[in-house]
Amino acid sequence: MPIPIKSDAEISLMKASGAILIEAHELVAKSIEAGITTGELDAIAEKFIRSRGAVPSFKGYHGYPGSACISINEEVVHGIPGKRKLKQGDIVSVDLGVYYKGYHSDAARTYPVGDVSAEALKLIEVTKQCFFEGLKYAKAGNHLGQISVAIQAYAESFGYGVVRDLVGHGVGKELHEEPQVPNYKTPGRGPKLQKGMVLAIEPMINMGTWQVKALDDNWTFVTRDGLPSAHYENTVVITDDIPEILTLRIGK
Repeated sequence: MPIPIKSDAEISLMKASGAILIEAHELVAKSIEAGITTGELDAIAEKFIRSRGAVPSFKGYHGYPGSACISINEEVVHGIPGKRKLKQGDIVSVDLGVYYKGYHSDAARTYPVGDVSAEALKLIEVTKQCFFEGLKYAKAGNHLGQISVAIQAYAESFGYGVVRDLVGHGVGKELHEEPQVPNYKTPGRGPKLQKGMVLAIEPMINMGTWQVKALDDNWTFVTRDGLPSAHYENTVVITDDIPEILTLRIGK
């Protein structure tokens, strides 16, 4: 399938979606503390998103029951919110999507819960920087594979594992569009990037092995060695120059 190219009008609508998502993440971040349940965080996010006239992108997506994907420690992605309480020393990944006026935005963050180990903090920081290492190549005329190679090289320079089973993606009218955006080198250079492409670039980085497995709920992915994982994602517009991040407040 062809990779959608967004018009300026479409990108404007996606900016509005992204602005709601920025606020939703900030609200969730302020609420993260030991003792709160993942279900409570999910409710906070959903209530805010709907208060802005938008819809949580993930709610009901292929039957997913939550508005947020909330994954703790060794959980990589797609953790289902519920009664589980956050504990001091946990790290928690929150993946949120917003559907507004016909367009989706998608972003994820990993947060520390209280005082966490230096090793866990480093994993969070490196995973975030992986995104920005890949972003350096997110420019019209470059190839998608350059983003993937940069992410993998940075993560592996710290001895971390780069998840292969799950990848980033295009985003727009659909939550998941072409192209796939791997965080690791694949055969060939990948498609040439063009102005107006919109990508959800999302490094998923494990402290140990890159290998993951799905739990019996058929949603939650965990690391095979039980070591922590971190996730960082933004919705990015390809331009002829510096890419535009729709889900990140300037200075953050």
